[in-house]
Amino acid sequence: MSVDGWKSVLVLGGIRSGKSGYAESLVADTPVVRYVATGATDPADAEWLARIEAHRQRRPHGWHTDEVTGHPAKLIEVLSSAQPEETLLVDDLGGWVSALLDPTHQPADDRATIAELAAAVRACPARLVLVSPEAGLALVPTTPVGRAFADALGVTNQAVAEAADLVTLVVAGQPVTIKSDGTVSASAGPAAVADPAATTPAAAAAPVAAAPVAAAPVVAAPVAAVEFDADGDAGQPPAFKPGMTLPMPAEQVRATSVERLATLDQPGSGFGVLERVVGFAAATQDHATPRPWDRVRVVLLHGDHGGGVAAGDSPQESSRRAGQARSGEGPLARLAAAAGADVTVVEAPAAAPIEDGPALTADEVQAALALGWDVAQQAGLAGVQAIVVAACGAGGAGAAAAVLAATTGAEPAAILGRVAAPGKKIDDAAWMLRCAAVRDALHRTRRGTRGALDVLSQYGGGDIAVATGLLLGATANRIPVLLDGPVGVAAALVSRDLAGQARHWCLLPDHGRQPTVRHAADVLGLTPIVDLQLDLGEGTAALAALPLLRCAPTLAGALGEHPTPAGSADPVSTDTGPDRAAEDDADDTDTDEVTLFVEPDDEAQFVEPEPAGPGPASTDTTR
Repeated sequence: MSVDGWKSVLVLGGIRSGKSGYAESLVADTPVVRYVATGATDPADAEWLARIEAHRQRRPHGWHTDEVTGHPAKLIEVLSSAQPEETLLVDDLGGWVSALLDPTHQPADDRATIAELAAAVRACPARLVLVSPEAGLALVPTTPVGRAFADALGVTNQAVAEAADLVTLVVAGQPVTIKSDGTVSASAGPAAVADPAATTPAAAAAPVAAAPVAAAPVVAAPVAAVEFDADGDAGQPPAFKPGMTLPMPAEQVRATSVERLATLDQPGSGFGVLERVVGFAAATQDHATPRPWDRVRVVLLHGDHGGGVAAGDSPQESSRRAGQARSGEGPLARLAAAAGADVTVVEAPAAAPIEDGPALTADEVQAALALGWDVAQQAGLAGVQAIVVAACGAGGAGAAAAVLAATTGAEPAAILGRVAAPGKKIDDAAWMLRCAAVRDALHRTRRGTRGALDVLSQYGGGDIAVATGLLLGATANRIPVLLDGPVGVAAALVSRDLAGQARHWCLLPDHGRQPTVRHAADVLGLTPIVDLQLDLGEGTAALAALPLLRCAPTLAGALGEHPTPAGSADPVSTDTGPDRAAEDDADDTDTDEVTLFVEPDDEAQFVEPEPAGPGPASTDTTR
């Protein structure tokens, strides 16, 4: 869940502020979450039971609920026993304070117990989101119990906020960061979320008070991990087959937006190649003055390939790179943080050696497509405005070359990029093994069909199949996709054969001088915007170019029209009086004094002059 070091987040908010919904959005892309419930049930309170049931119905099926009601030590035990790979959502600390003040647990040293909770939060190895009601904004409770609750909750919030990495206050559904120990990456979760239930009856009875809060950037969206589900349960995806009907960008709006650039109040000759970016943004947003992509999600696909296509790659290294992205480390996560983008790591199914047989079964292909489609649906629900496709699996580049060779008839040796070994060396032996594996796979399937689904099954593997579903899902949600690397462009080729509209939602920031990407871009009709020659892994070039891509629609939308319309008369001379007209007439008739232009003689022949001495133009050596 963490981005650039974040592991624990405290979400504060008043009753019905949207705090619970916002907290759930932070872990929405995590397939398995331990939901730690602190609110005690009261069989005599039907309305409260209905609120708890509404919370339960809202949770995804993959989440597990732990009840820690009745004693404050239970929550501390859960946090202390959590594992590093787990994600915990505690909702909320108001219920924990209610248990802390229960007369059956008195006498008790409340501050000592609160200190134990803060220590457990600080030492918890799991990814942790805690929800708590804010302690008050104005009135002091009129009852002793209410005042005791407000005091204990205020002390608890202060202690946990000190231990947490991030603290966010949700007001009217709008999250505002009030504590950040480092650089905040991007906004996370929907702009407005609903909190279907107040967390505890005690919280509802106790008015709360808080110090003024300064506005700050919104909390960074967490890194999410999405696991491959062989059953393909992805929220009723469509039937993946050729001829899918998906939306197209507004091409007329594209032309209008580019034409509008000529009227803007700008010095120089204009936007240059960034005109294409403005047109692309306008067409995908269906607006002649497009907005920059503020909410960008990087989808990192981790799925290894077996056999020769992975020669020179290490599955252990690919797993390490995926782990780096999850923990906010490595080039991809660092650039994502700098660009204000969040990261989702998707675990794709491993692929079998293509020289021996199919990479995936037909059922696995459908499940992988459904997984990619579901990732795109989640991005659409979260308000994501653009998706960057990245991959880090062993053998992904070789599998992508096999897909290109099968779909375009290219020679494998011509499109397979060089294999970089540790120490910036080139591994030619690994490159030859990749070529051999791709050629063997093509020979093995020479009598078979090469439809889109067959290509994914025979050569593509899990990462390319998931990327294909992601592109189709993004197209269905009208989300533009920034391609960067062999896996992304291979998926674009396959998605084109399933739905021809998909490629029109793709933008290629850079080709990295990779022959696989260059060839696919030519076939898809995609022209790169920049040439950074950056080779830090898939997705990094797109993130490095993202600020430049954003500046084009920013300027296009911010600049006004030039005060002098294009095509107006020459502003240098505006004298149209009688004297000026007489001078013009004189210029028309007086041609003896000055000759401005001489019409060339069509019959005249150009003659090379004789050189002044020996040289390349002369063979006369006597001079």
